[in-house]
Amino acid sequence: MIIRLDMQSELPIYTQLMNQIIEGIASGSLQPGESLPSVRSMASDLGVNLHTVNKTYTLLKQEGFILVHRQKGVVINPEGMPEITAEYEHKLHGQLKPVVAEAICRGMSQDQLLTIIKDMYKQIAHGRKENI
Repeated sequence: MIIRLDMQSELPIYTQLMNQIIEGIASGSLQPGESLPSVRSMASDLGVNLHTVNKTYTLLKQEGFILVHRQKGVVINPEGMPEITAEYEHKLHGQLKPVVAEAICRGMSQDQLLTIIKDMYKQIAHGRKENI
């Protein structure tokens, strides 16, 4: 999997990295049980501070996307992905609300917004189907 970070983005690097790893899992380019580079190795490969990668891995572990084994290192959770919880739905609502509000302010219809979301879903899920 290729990780691309935008060092000029307002989005923090750890968030970009976390988002790309989750997208890799969703698309199937990262499989359950697959190893990720060590914190030090990932930081070196990406040219970022190791604390940035450590923060990313800590958040991914807390959310249930990865496991950290003393012998195996960091791996995509082989036992499956986190389930939908009320907390996740609340978090998702909070993340999407400003996006929906801006789309409305810009004059976008509900159908236009839903089409964009459906296209993104298909694009990510399409990779999963090819890897299964």
